[in-house]
Amino acid sequence: QVELVESGGGVVQAGGSLRLSCAASGRTFSIRKMGWFRQAPGKEREFVAARSWSDDSTNYADSVKGRFTISRDNAKITVYLQMNSLKHEDTGVYYCVASESVQRALGSGVSYWGKGTLVTVSS
Repeated sequence: QVELVESGGGVVQAGGSLRLSCAASGRTFSIRKMGWFRQAPGKEREFVAARSWSDDSTNYADSVKGRFTISRDNAKITVYLQMNSLKHEDTGVYYCVASESVQRALGSGVSYWGKGTLVTVSS
């Protein structure tokens, strides 16, 4: 089992920045990629960003490209999401995800989810 704890959410004005953190513990040796999903009020949960543990490649949703950056700290087994130029539509609960599959998309296969952290962007 892998436990994920997110932090860094809050309220920010449009155009501002926030950095989310997600610390992993437990069976962290099984993790092959980590990243973030989000869910806006009344909407489906959607993919935001992912980073592969094996080749360090990254993947972003089109809606956040150029504004969000996912990074990691190997020693702390922590992944970060730097969010710049925030927009009202970035509002939602952000979930950290860790997956064991190399080939499958983040959140597919054996995956672990954090409880989420709320980001509110005021316009």
